[in-house]
Amino acid sequence: MFSVELIIGTRKWSSWTLRPWLALKRTGAAFTETLIALREAGVTEEIAKYSPSGRVPVLRDGDLVVWDSLAICEYLADRFPGAALWPADLERRALGRAAAAEMHSGFPSLRGECPMDIGLRTVVDLAEATAEDIRRIVRLWNDLRGRYSADGPFLLGAWSIADAFYTPVATRFRSYGVKLSDYGDTGAAGAYCETLLETPEFLEWEKAALAE
Repeated sequence: MFSVELIIGTRKWSSWTLRPWLALKRTGAAFTETLIALREAGVTEEIAKYSPSGRVPVLRDGDLVVWDSLAICEYLADRFPGAALWPADLERRALGRAAAAEMHSGFPSLRGECPMDIGLRTVVDLAEATAEDIRRIVRLWNDLRGRYSADGPFLLGAWSIADAFYTPVATRFRSYGVKLSDYGDTGAAGAYCETLLETPEFLEWEKAALAE
């Protein structure tokens, strides 16, 4: 029996917890959430009750504790093969994993200058390092959408963990008034960005985030 708890941070800010939450929702499995309010007194001690790394998210499945967003998503892909969180095709899966891993470890200027804030709407002048991060994301999105657009509206055609990793990026572009056409997009990346923000799972997260 799969009985899992996902410990998450404040929804409007915690891009890292949004990612595995989306993947877990896609499995269709029942799970419980434990919400930890970030940026409040005592948060470090509260997170330490659950997380060996001192960070959220954390997935708990019985005695198993998994404390990294990408590792949680990969565990879910293994645990629920029928959910097809990664495509069956070897090449497509490899490219999706590369895209997710690049997001997991990269784009530091975008992260720093444009932190996720789901309720925010503003326009900012971005540093060149952030602009270069955005140009790289646009190239990546355009490349994969060009390869797989015939198979569906997501990065690899059908929804995958790669889309979970780029959904918080889509929220950043919306929050900070980023026009992808200014960074080399000819339409595919912008359409993909809109698709991410219109999935039922993200809309459920957004509604809860704005109500917190």
